[in-house]
Amino acid sequence: MGTILPQVSRESEAAPAKTRLDFVDNLRWVMIVLVVSMHAAVTYGHLGSWYFVEDPKPGREVVIVFATYQTFLQAFFMGLLFLIAGYFVPGAYERKGLTTFLRDRVVRLGLPSLFFMMVVQPLTVYWLLRDFADHSRPPLSQAYLPYLSSGRFLSGSGPMWFAVALLLFSVVYGVVRALVGRTEDKEPETPLPEDRQVIVLALVMGLCTFLVRIVQPMGTNILNMQLCYFSQYILLFLVGICARRRNWLLQMPYAFGMRWMSLALVVGGLVWAVFVFALLKTHSEDKVSGGLTWQSAVICFWESFFCVGLCLGLIVLFREKFNRQGRFTRWLSDNCFAVYLFHTPLLIGVTLALRGLDAPKLVKFLCATALGVTVTYLASSLVFRRIPLLKRIL
Repeated sequence: MGTILPQVSRESEAAPAKTRLDFVDNLRWVMIVLVVSMHAAVTYGHLGSWYFVEDPKPGREVVIVFATYQTFLQAFFMGLLFLIAGYFVPGAYERKGLTTFLRDRVVRLGLPSLFFMMVVQPLTVYWLLRDFADHSRPPLSQAYLPYLSSGRFLSGSGPMWFAVALLLFSVVYGVVRALVGRTEDKEPETPLPEDRQVIVLALVMGLCTFLVRIVQPMGTNILNMQLCYFSQYILLFLVGICARRRNWLLQMPYAFGMRWMSLALVVGGLVWAVFVFALLKTHSEDKVSGGLTWQSAVICFWESFFCVGLCLGLIVLFREKFNRQGRFTRWLSDNCFAVYLFHTPLLIGVTLALRGLDAPKLVKFLCATALGVTVTYLASSLVFRRIPLLKRIL
């Protein structure tokens, strides 16, 4: 999850050498804040799967607002995190070799995921939610051993599915590199991506996503892995690996990335508006999630083009405009993985505490997001990352 690598940018030759890419650190903590925001949106919008949703379900107009926000966010934010993660995998492998690389991945990704499954998940489900929301759940003292012995803990990764998936991707990469048995030198003179490569990537991503969703529609999962999104995640992880070898993140022209982001926002916004209108007109919202339907095909290709455009644009935007960190942004970056690990029970606690607030759902969503991010960051900095055993994996 770290972002340490040698400085190799041609664009920054005049700048002092440094070993951290501040714009990547800034992208990571912004994406993780958006993760908290997404889960707050599910709480009040009743769209998607989350531990706690507050009744009653909002009216259609509010649901459309939540659906728009969540769909636009889901289209790119986790994919961008996988791209960033893939970018740092080759360098880590080169520095450490297979054995140390895999051991480091297990410590940094596997142990936090196991901690969530063994501690955070059961405490959240059988204590927090039971005592404050759903008294029909069995108490932790009765449920914990069956939770382990039945194997249900394997599906209890919550938002840490990302770390589990990244661990699996890293293991596959390490094994392949070991079998190939060669050093993956960077290729600084390799041509930068052009429009046609971007279009091909988006088309392949959309087609693969559509095919997967025929058998694994949105809302289904295997061991808490929503395979309906994994075509995007795998492809962008591979793009990140290629980007590291060919130095794309540091050399990609600003105008190129911003043009694609503008297209994604403008054209993507218009297509989304027409698509929502068509769904409401035909009452076919239930056909979006998957299967051999035009609704599923449209959302799959829309997601893919929007994702690629946003990823390109955000990378160059942060590289050129937000490639520095002060004390506060460094603190946000240093604590963002702990926030990702612990935001589940803390955000649920915030939303449970807000049940008595008589306010519109959108207002409560904004309050829950702001409070959830603040509380989780403070708890991560002042408590969790000060515990010796946790500090090693955070």
